[in-house]
Amino acid sequence: MYFLKSNLMKTKIILSILVVGFFVNAFSQKPTMYLTFTAEYYGQYVTLDSIFIENITQGGDTTLYAPDTILVLDYVTSIDDNEAIGENTFSLSQNYPNPFKGKTTVNLYLPEKEHIRITILDILGREVAFFENTLISGNHSFTFYSGKEKYYLFTAKGNSVIKTIKMVNINSNNKIQCKLVYNGFDNNIIGFKSQKAINNFVFNLGDDLQYIGYAKAIEEITGSDVIDDAPQNNKIYIFEIIEGIPCPGTPTVTDEDGNVYNTVLISSQCWLKENLNIGTRINGSQNQTNNQTIEKYCYDDNESNCGEYGGLYQWDEMMQYTTQQGTQGICPNGWHIPTDEEWCTLTIYIDPTVNCNTTGYSGTHVGCKIKSTSGWYSNGNGSDAYGFSALPGGYRSSYGSFGYVEEGAYFWSSTEGYSSNAGTRRLRYNRSEVGRDYFGKEGGFSVRCVKD
Repeated sequence: MYFLKSNLMKTKIILSILVVGFFVNAFSQKPTMYLTFTAEYYGQYVTLDSIFIENITQGGDTTLYAPDTILVLDYVTSIDDNEAIGENTFSLSQNYPNPFKGKTTVNLYLPEKEHIRITILDILGREVAFFENTLISGNHSFTFYSGKEKYYLFTAKGNSVIKTIKMVNINSNNKIQCKLVYNGFDNNIIGFKSQKAINNFVFNLGDDLQYIGYAKAIEEITGSDVIDDAPQNNKIYIFEIIEGIPCPGTPTVTDEDGNVYNTVLISSQCWLKENLNIGTRINGSQNQTNNQTIEKYCYDDNESNCGEYGGLYQWDEMMQYTTQQGTQGICPNGWHIPTDEEWCTLTIYIDPTVNCNTTGYSGTHVGCKIKSTSGWYSNGNGSDAYGFSALPGGYRSSYGSFGYVEEGAYFWSSTEGYSSNAGTRRLRYNRSEVGRDYFGKEGGFSVRCVKD
């Protein structure tokens, strides 16, 4: 009896060592990095809707959807490589969220009716939850409620296939007993495929990643922020949400001076979210010379005003690189000075009451919706409902003086009127409409660029 008991004890010890070794192998083959995302809107916490993550170095992207705001960059997302999901594939999704706080969801897709046995083990190899039943073809959802352990293995066994994933719990609770709840059947596997995309996201230490966070700002307006980083270890990122959605594939643009501009998608048009600020500053008393060197005015001849509002440009200076084939002007490559028609497209999309067949102010609320939410005189701020973020940078008159900072925004178009003037758009602190006018080319106005 002693011999048998001794051997049984040895067997248990050996099995425990094997199980612990299995976990160590599963969880420590390569480093696991946790990237946590949160968001603020002018210092106030807001809930993220989603985070788009792109690997700039290697290519590839993935998306996290609320409430999952933690990206696990782990070289071993599952114990075996689950094959691509398809209608004829037995597939087990990674749990989401992962890591999780006490509760997480797992999807199992079956190509046909099958008897399924699910077991969940803790790090010591103890079975903490169990499910067994015959399930029909389709997507099946399970919710796992964890106990005190940090790591778990979720294994689904079919008639001839075994799939295993690892799960990380970051909210241990000694008072809760583990349990697995079957949520039911869903014939839709779209969300399941989305989760699989996260599992297949490729990352090597040193890769440059770009994150775009989306959240609701004031009045349920969709806002966003872009962060670029090459993470080396666990990190918390805070998105500074502002209204507007970046242009797909082009969230930022860099000009020849190294200035970086955000972009905003409004209807089918992709605009710079900030005023152009390229060139060498000259005093307002001088004329810009169109000498193949880009020159700019800064309001009140103060360089810091260019940093806040962008540069001011005479029309000929702005258009100096334009050819008969296009209207690029001083915009970055792939971008151009908007025509009067393109300004019409923007403003009429926002406010159909805008009248582009005449000059002067028109519309009912377009000015309010494209003005920034701060910076305007006498509570003349806008709602910035589309993320255009027009700032009241004022202008430089044809006589060399500056005026109307904090009171007005003035933008050129590439469309000429007569030989001495060109089309513009203007916004005022005390008006909710937009002005369409023609001004002398010697004036200094702000410049926005639109994507080709």
